[in-house]
Parts: sequence; structure tokens; C-alpha cells
Amino acid sequence: MTRTQDVINPATGEVVAAVPMASVEETDAAVATAVAAFPAWRAVAPGDRARLLRRFADLVDEHREELAALEVRDAGHTIRNARWEAGNVRDVLHYYAAAPERLFGRQIPVPGGLDVTFAEPLGVVGVIVPWNFPMTIATWGFAPALAAGNTVVLKPAELTPLTAIRLGELATAAGIPEGVFQVLPGRGAEVGGRLVEHPDVRKICFTGSSRVGRSIMASAARRVKRLTLELGGKSANIVFADADLERAAATAPYAVFDNAGQDCCARSRILVQREVYDRFLDLLEPAVAAVRVEDPTRETSEMGPLISAERLETVASYVDESEVAFRGGCPDGPGFWYPPTVLLAATGAERSWREEIFGPVVSVMPFTDEADAVRLANDTEYGLSGSIWTRDVGRALRVSRAVEAGNLSVNSHSSVRYWTPFGGVKQSGLGRELGPDALTAFTETKNVFIATEE
Repeated sequence: MTRTQDVINPATGEVVAAVPMASVEETDAAVATAVAAFPAWRAVAPGDRARLLRRFADLVDEHREELAALEVRDAGHTIRNARWEAGNVRDVLHYYAAAPERLFGRQIPVPGGLDVTFAEPLGVVGVIVPWNFPMTIATWGFAPALAAGNTVVLKPAELTPLTAIRLGELATAAGIPEGVFQVLPGRGAEVGGRLVEHPDVRKICFTGSSRVGRSIMASAARRVKRLTLELGGKSANIVFADADLERAAATAPYAVFDNAGQDCCARSRILVQREVYDRFLDLLEPAVAAVRVEDPTRETSEMGPLISAERLETVASYVDESEVAFRGGCPDGPGFWYPPTVLLAATGAERSWREEIFGPVVSVMPFTDEADAVRLANDTEYGLSGSIWTRDVGRALRVSRAVEAGNLSVNSHSSVRYWTPFGGVKQSGLGRELGPDALTAFTETKNVFIATEE
């Protein structure tokens, strides 16, 4: 009997679909299909592979509204964010469509012959996707993998499989050959676990919690399997006294409450220099109150619900034991709604300050000087992103170099552009996605020496 997973609209609590979950045996069959498809796919001429990826991107663009509506229903994203996400899928595909014809090797001077290198595809790549950004994060894995000549088995999160399934259909419609890109909904412990353990899967891309990432890393080590891991975060938003306080306070809510705080890059710790601490809080309160938390299908919505009742309970548990400074509003009634919430941290030992809450909750703490700000920002096991607010260019550079994070923004909260590298340090991950260098994570460098002397 086929098991199914109910897909629930987080804004209403209603079941919108029942999706069959694959078994371990079906996972093995999908990997075998990907292995069989690999030789022909790697042999496709670079220009032809590029054209197929561009056709895939164009079909995504044609179905952008459909994909956005699916993401609103299964993930609770606001419609404006969901449209951006569908557009990001299109853009990432177009970006890596340029890669097959530019996947260069090198000629290295050596005595007695010719030495050249080739960028060879790995084989089968498993992409394991979280529920917080189902479309975009899936594409960050499968687009460069396909461009480099690998075949892909994509496992979407159980809670949010709908856009991944549709992307698989669009890939087929674009002409991507059978077996080259497969979407396999299933339980993490079964389908995801089998992809990690399967000897014919040469690489795993995983985005999710640091706890699960460590488990995957331990399993992959037994086969020396290549990994890209994008894991948790507890990023700092550092506001110095010389910053544009009005702008820093006005933008701070959107740096953490976007996607209801369910974002590894969320700036969920705000560090404010002590002499402007009270002024910053005075400015932050109306900014938090102004965040529009409402039905995500509305064009005016700025924040939707949490993904599930379980997540709602977890988020509330952190707030219940903390000092609340102020809150915004949220709808009553059905759905998994939680208001934007600002906490005050006194010592830095608070659970809400140290652990990734993954909800619309931010903690604020004062600091004394630049060294204290860096110390507090780095006092975490995570290191994914962060922001620095100052008018002093020298300070911006010093603090940027000192803060242990893979992605930092000065006087802004931008973390992700598809043409620049993205990834974390410490417990936030391993490797980099996006940008021009991501392709190297999906290839092996082969060195060939040809003797020219008799």
C-alpha cells in the first residue's frame, strides 16, 4: 500500500494535497535510472545541454504565477515572495545554462610533454531540500549539477513537495532526458537516508538543521562521499552608534521576520551600541508593529504563517521563558500564526539568544565597543550571515573581516545573489553554493600528461 503525506496550507490548516511517499526500494530504482542516464547526459554537447537548460528556464518563467501560487499554498509564503522565488529559479537556471560551454580545464607547462586538466562530472547527485524555501534551494543544487553533466535525484521536504514535483514536470517538458532529473518525494529517514548511504550517489547537497547535517556528514564519511551542507544560523545584526539609526531600525524587522523567521540567514540577534540602545528600541517598536502579517495571498502581505503546528509550539516555548520587549500583530483563527516578537537579552546565556528559533523572534542586546561587538557576534556555534551598520568605512572593513560568517552585508541585509557565493562557516555548513565557483563542487579535476619525447 502506497503511503501518502498530507500537504497542509499553513495559513488555513486545510489539506491541499496528498502526495505519495517513495520507499527505499523506489529510491534504489531512481538511483539506478540516474546511473543509466549519466553516460548519455555527460556526452551531450555543451551547447545542446545549455539550450536544454535555457528551455527549462523559459518554461519556469511561463509558469511563474502557477509556481508562486503552489508555494503560497504549501509553504505559506507571501505571494510577492513566492513570485520572487519562482523568478529566482528561472534566473539560476539561466545563469548555469551559460556554464557548459565555459567549463574549462587548463594547460599546465611541464617538461617532456603536454599536461592538461579536465573538469569531469561526478555522476549521480542527491539534492535534499528543506521546507523553508523549497523552490529556490532545490534549484541552487540541481541547476549547477545538471550544467556540469551530472544526473540528479531531488528529494523535497515532506511538508512542501508541490513545487519540486512541478519543476520535475517542467524539466521533462523542456526536453531534459528521462532519468537525468528525477523528483522523489519521501521521508527524510528513508529516501534521504538512502541517498546518503547509496554507493552510486557520488555527492549530496543538503540544506537543513546542523543536527541532521552532522548525521549526514558522519554517514557520508563511510564512503568518502562529497558534500555541500548549508545548515543553521544565528546571525548578528550589529548597529554602531554612528549608523543611520532610522534606516537600521526600519529594515531590521524584514531581516528576521521575512518568511516568518524561517530563514537560516535571519538576523535573529541585534547588537546595538549602548549609547544608542534606547533610541534604537524606540525606533524599532513602530517598525515591528507596521509589519503586515496577513493572508499570504494578499498583495499587501509581508509575513505569512509558520509552517506547522509543531513549529508554532516550538517558537512559543522560547518566548515563554524570555523577557518580551514588544510584539506586532497577527491574524486570529485557523492557521499557524505567530506575531513578530522582540526579546531583550541580558547575559547572552539565554536559550532564545543562543539557539536557532526559526520563527519570527529576535533578541536585542547592547554592546560597548567594536571589540565587544565582534566578541558577541562570534559567540555562537553558527556562522552563516550577518549585517553591520556604520558610516565608518574602516570599521565596516575591520568588523567584516573579524566576524566569523560566510556572508555579510554592510548597511543592508542582503545575503543571497545567484551570481555570488553563498554558504557558512562553523556549524553553519560546508562548501559554497551559487556564483561562478559552485560548478567546481560538481566536478572532479582530472589531470592528463601526454609525453611528446621519444
